Amino acid sequence: MPLPLAPLLPFALRLGAVAALGYVAQRLIRRHGHVGRTDQRAEEALDDLDEGLASHRLRDAAGQRNTTFRLRRTFRLGGKTYEIDAGAIARLRRREIE
Repeated sequence: MPLPLAPLLPFALRLGAVAALGYVAQRLIRRHGHVGRTDQRAEEALDDLDEGLASHRLRDAAGQRNTTFRLRRTFRLGGKTYEIDAGAIARLRRREIE
């Protein structure tokens, strides 16, 4: 008895579309992306962040807001222990150009 493949067609089309999109994205990133670098000053600044979200506006820099974020979690999965340490430093600057 033959297997009906028509019900699998929408799933196969979606899976193929996602795979094609991933391939195109990978090619674009390789073509237009650049090799990153590690700055030790930035690494130390990220290590010094307090856990949580903080945002402040500098008094002497009008139109600038600095924001920091850090999340540290430890969890156990399958007998192994993992630690996640995510940190970000962001600056949003707005200037009026005449």
